[in-house]
Amino acid sequence: MIADRVKDIGASPTMMVAAEAKKLKSEGVDVIDLSMGEPDFDTPNNIKDAGKRAIDENHTRYTLNPGTNELRTAIAAKLKRDNQLEYKLNEIIVSSGAKQSVYNSILATINPGDEVIIPNPYWVSYPAMVSLAQGKMLVIDTDESTGFKVTPDQLRKAITPKTKMFILCNPSNPTGSAYTRKELEALAEVVLESNFYVLTDEIYEKMVYDDFEFVSFPSLDRNLKDRTIIVNGISKAYAMTGWRIGYTAANEKVISAINKIQSHSTSHASSISQVAAIEAVAGPQYVIHEMLDDFRNRREFFYNALTSIDGITCYKPEGAFYLFPNVSQYFNKKTDVLKIENSFDLAMHLLYEAHIAVVPGSAFGKEGYLRLSYATSMDHLKEAVIRMKKALGHLHP
Repeated sequence: MIADRVKDIGASPTMMVAAEAKKLKSEGVDVIDLSMGEPDFDTPNNIKDAGKRAIDENHTRYTLNPGTNELRTAIAAKLKRDNQLEYKLNEIIVSSGAKQSVYNSILATINPGDEVIIPNPYWVSYPAMVSLAQGKMLVIDTDESTGFKVTPDQLRKAITPKTKMFILCNPSNPTGSAYTRKELEALAEVVLESNFYVLTDEIYEKMVYDDFEFVSFPSLDRNLKDRTIIVNGISKAYAMTGWRIGYTAANEKVISAINKIQSHSTSHASSISQVAAIEAVAGPQYVIHEMLDDFRNRREFFYNALTSIDGITCYKPEGAFYLFPNVSQYFNKKTDVLKIENSFDLAMHLLYEAHIAVVPGSAFGKEGYLRLSYATSMDHLKEAVIRMKKALGHLHP
């Protein structure tokens, strides 16, 4: 007998698409995978060397549950250097990936019936996490006209006496949109009128383009810091998805609560990965800029190529490494064997006919769209566009 809390959630759609793509690849099919949210670069050598030294120097035992003092010190220095924020060690906890950091934060703050405001489209795991905490998700619908960004009026109208948290993913997964300082200041004014937490997911902080200035939400006003829970990590900026290091910065009470939860679930993050993470956040940062140069070029090509296809529109993102094109013009068309009624149908059509793996917008709460990652080679992107044009061209009324 399975617990009721699991009945209303499904497996991660991004993982499901990736698994199907891998299955086809294992059968010899040449699949171009645009579904996964991870850089295609290798972890920088200086970070890998730090991990190797950690093994050789026998950093292989338990660490403090919230993470080593050395890593939390490095994270505190990063927050001060990059975000002009001051955090003490007891206001920082390291976890096994930013996903665990988000989940721990929700479990530590949300009671049954508490409302959590989430902009749509949203990262696939937010709703499941809120549901598992027995909270209630309240969705704010956004669209291309605002760059998929929540307006102050929308946020103000969504707030009720039961509001406990507002989740802000900036830059966004799946859209890549990012909030300017002015836009964040307008939201901050609304937040300060009420009393709830803002969980700001900043995992794509370093991945912004065209001189865009990333601003961490609590840095806007000293009164925001106590109300904000920052989640970040090393997976995206340093190509370290498999090392599984995320972190949370918040007031001491929130971190203490998360520490209790983590002590009874996973305990501390990998000791080896923690040593490597110190090198990532405290070591040379030029590797980020080298990756960003490639991502910027890919974004330009992929955006221009996609929007040149009849029937596709797309917001040009400021950050992350995703495009979120509107493909609804292809709905109610068909092939000889399949009618395209929604984004899932179109994603399956592209997978089986064009051998391109993409994620349907419905996985992010936004029907009519697809999420395409450009965290792959330029050659793959060029071939993907050719295949996509051909597969879409086969659809007819």
